[in-house]
Amino acid sequence: MKQFFLQAALFFLVITGVYAQKIQSPDEFLGYRLGEQFTPHYRVVEYFKYIAATVPTVKLQEYGRTNESRPLLLAFIASPENASRLEDIRKNNLKLAGMLPGTGQPANQPAIVWLSYNVHGNEAVSTEASMKTLFAMVDPANTQTRNWLKNTVVIIDPCLNPDGRDRYVNFYNQARNAVADANPYAREHMEPWPGGRTNHYYFDLNRDWVWQTQKETRARVAMFNQWLPEIHVDFHEQGINEPYYFAPAAEPFHEVITPWQREFQNTVGKNHAKYFDKNGWLYFTRELFDLLYPSYGDTYPLYSGSIGMTYEQGGSGRAGVAVLTASGDTLTLTDRIAHHYTTGLSTVETASQYAAKLLENFKEFYNTSRTNPPGEFKTYVVKGGNSEKMKALAALLDRNGIQYGFGADRGSTGFNYFTGKIETFTIDKQDMVVSAYQPKSILMRVLFEPKTKMADSVTYDITTWSLPYAYGLRAFATRDMLKPASPTAPVTAEVANDVPNAVAYIANWNSLSDVKFLAALFKKNIRARYTETPVETGGKQFSAGSLIITRTGNEFLGDRFAATIKEIAAASGVTLQATATGFSDRGPDLGSDKIHFIQRPVIAVLGGDETSPGSFGQVWQFFEQQINYPLTVLRYRDLGRINLDKIGVLIVPDGSYDDLGNEKMLSWVRGGGKLIALEGAVAQLAGKKGFRLKAKEEPKDKDGKSDPYTNLRTYADREREGVKSSIQGAIFKVDLDNTHPLAFGFPNYYYTLKLDNAIYPFMENGWNVGVIKKNSYVTGLVGTDLKKKLNDGLLFGVEDIGNGSVVYIAEDILFRGFWENGKLLFSNAVFMVGN
Repeated sequence: MKQFFLQAALFFLVITGVYAQKIQSPDEFLGYRLGEQFTPHYRVVEYFKYIAATVPTVKLQEYGRTNESRPLLLAFIASPENASRLEDIRKNNLKLAGMLPGTGQPANQPAIVWLSYNVHGNEAVSTEASMKTLFAMVDPANTQTRNWLKNTVVIIDPCLNPDGRDRYVNFYNQARNAVADANPYAREHMEPWPGGRTNHYYFDLNRDWVWQTQKETRARVAMFNQWLPEIHVDFHEQGINEPYYFAPAAEPFHEVITPWQREFQNTVGKNHAKYFDKNGWLYFTRELFDLLYPSYGDTYPLYSGSIGMTYEQGGSGRAGVAVLTASGDTLTLTDRIAHHYTTGLSTVETASQYAAKLLENFKEFYNTSRTNPPGEFKTYVVKGGNSEKMKALAALLDRNGIQYGFGADRGSTGFNYFTGKIETFTIDKQDMVVSAYQPKSILMRVLFEPKTKMADSVTYDITTWSLPYAYGLRAFATRDMLKPASPTAPVTAEVANDVPNAVAYIANWNSLSDVKFLAALFKKNIRARYTETPVETGGKQFSAGSLIITRTGNEFLGDRFAATIKEIAAASGVTLQATATGFSDRGPDLGSDKIHFIQRPVIAVLGGDETSPGSFGQVWQFFEQQINYPLTVLRYRDLGRINLDKIGVLIVPDGSYDDLGNEKMLSWVRGGGKLIALEGAVAQLAGKKGFRLKAKEEPKDKDGKSDPYTNLRTYADREREGVKSSIQGAIFKVDLDNTHPLAFGFPNYYYTLKLDNAIYPFMENGWNVGVIKKNSYVTGLVGTDLKKKLNDGLLFGVEDIGNGSVVYIAEDILFRGFWENGKLLFSNAVFMVGN
């Protein structure tokens, strides 16, 4: 005991000494006042490192690196009493949630407040404010924050998106005038393509919390789930003419958000209002930013038991250091910093005042999740049969802390996602069983629920994302409480029916893992074939599109043939079937003309001012990070002086092009090129000379007359009137011709996340591979007027032109990198069509 008091006394003396010495403010450390200019990321890092080295109660942790190798940091700020026991505090918090064994105790446990800044790179005021907030939390002269830290541990992430931020800051610092030009149309307020909002691959990190397709998000959410804070705040900016926004949020709230979570948003908002009213600053609440889509920096924490909130300052990439607003006022960077600084401190203050109640309700949230989870369905069963897709789904659940198992001792009755009916089903040993009785029950339910209930039809983002549709896996939702028989899936052999001196290895083509396998084969210069029709060999059936790697044609591998193919398959997560003969049980033999070589294509994608950064980024990231296949980026403006003869595949992302499908491009297609048009690029080819795809005409009334009262509407209802013709990410069932290479590896249907009203007439002399017919709507918000029009039309098609082809993909099948089933369809367009 004496030793304990001695250590405590020494620690107190160290802390007292630190508070007695001068700690530099950001202004003093940087050599300029915050708000005079934007601070490059490396200088922000230096300031955080300086504080951590100077103040013993601050711990700094690098939790990851960006694609451009910038560090991702967390600063942990605590009282002297709590700074020495941070790991105990973290573990006790997880015990409260039931994520670690043991009974967590709220007594003497501080509430954890996590402040996240600058997820959108060009909303750059956030990081500036983070430095000021950090200093306030450690300033020896600030007795208020020292008192607040008795009941809280504060975590600050100064910049979630360093690559995007530096893209913006470097532009602005180079383009600005010596005296900032407040004219909103001055060059310094006009970011060049692609802008600084997104990360290196032009992904919106604020929509990636659940999916974790980006390395920044994956690293950050892993840390989030190690701490599970009671409060999480995401700092943003909006348009220059908007006042400040803070909680409470707008409807719709997802119904799983608890009364306490709703109530505390009001508590925090009222505390903010007190300071804003005192300073005469304008603000608004409850009008715009809803709490539905699960992958935001406010909703993901809410579905994980936290109080999740978004704060929005007017400004963003248009604001610079100073900008003239529509009201005639000048909005300065200094103003914007002050506002975010105020809400940050106000959040910590409120958390300190209500720490005990925060912890009590946090524990109750998780107790209810484990013992009495809300909702109609108590178990979700995902049918096996596609082991690669199941592995991908399991990896997503693992990253989010969602528990699952496999098999069960009985069957059940439940909602069949793919028929929309209540049916009886069996549960096999390879079927995934996800019980609602678990700590992450709420997040799990939100991700699996077949239909999302909404209290309001005016929402900020997509309204459906159900995992079985996104992964293309048959599933059932049941009211029964089912326990999985095994915590792990049955082990699948890497090579089935292996034989010495196999003449070939076959892999089913039905997942992204198979695409990775093909790309890896190409990288080793190994020749691969595919079967145009189903084939059966060794007692196993393989669908059209299945990969066949024969010893013939790959003689250069010699005695390493079998070992090399197996190694590549294992690294790609693909199961192989060995065959000792080219004589098939059913279907074509290996020497048949139904078995085709897959040519290794040279692939290019258009980028630049004409393209949508998000659409381009999804393609870029897919090739570089998901399948590791070389991709050449071309600017559209340079096509006129580029010889396309060496390009085999040209991908045109969504965008706005002056003369897409011009004679040069059409001539290249006739000569054997493959043009893949995505989303809006399809519309720009529809009806163009030389292309068979036509634009869809608007349906007319039977009598040819229109309703004279159609245009009579109420101004106050303008938002809801607009909903009638809008679509907020609804799921539709697409009928597929899976005998065509564009649909290889699929059943005769596909579920698409429809984001717009694009639909085209069936082609008379082309391949209508993916179409929607009547009653194809499944779930999600789509306006009544638009729903009537979305039927009997083409979404995916191919037309042959000369020796080449044009692939029309009118949907965003790579949407935000998480619509897993679309990746195979896109890969078919790239590798299978035209081979």
